[in-house]
Amino acid sequence: MSGRLAIGVGCRKGAAGETIVRHITTATAGLPPAVGLYTVADKRGEAGLIAAAERLGLPLAFLPRDALASVAHLTITPSPAAAARFGIPSVAEAAALAAFAGKARLIVPRRAGEGVTVAVAEELLS
Repeated sequence: MSGRLAIGVGCRKGAAGETIVRHITTATAGLPPAVGLYTVADKRGEAGLIAAAERLGLPLAFLPRDALASVAHLTITPSPAAAARFGIPSVAEAAALAAFAGKARLIVPRRAGEGVTVAVAEELLS
C-alpha cells in the first residue's frame, strides 16, 4: 500500500464508543494507520463516534450528503438502511471514498455488526 488510508464509519443512534472502536480495530487489523475517521454530516454530535475518534487519536470529519453521493458509483456493498435514511447507498464506504474526493479505492468493503458499519479506502496516487 502506498496511499493514505481513510476509515468510513456509520452507526445507529446511540452506538457506544467502545463498540465503534472494536469494529474499527477489527476492520483495520494489519493496516497502516489511517489519517482519520469520516462519516455523514447527519451524525454530527453522535457521542459514540466522538468518543471513538478520541480513543483512537484520530480526527473525525463530518461530510455532507452530496460528497458521499458523488462517490456512490464507487461503493461495493449497498446498505438499504443508508439508502432509506440518507438517500445514499452506503455511509461507511462512501465516507471513506469521499475523504479523498473519490480518488480512492476500497480496501476493506463495508463490514457491519452491532449497529456499526466500517469501511477503509486507500487514496490513489497519480
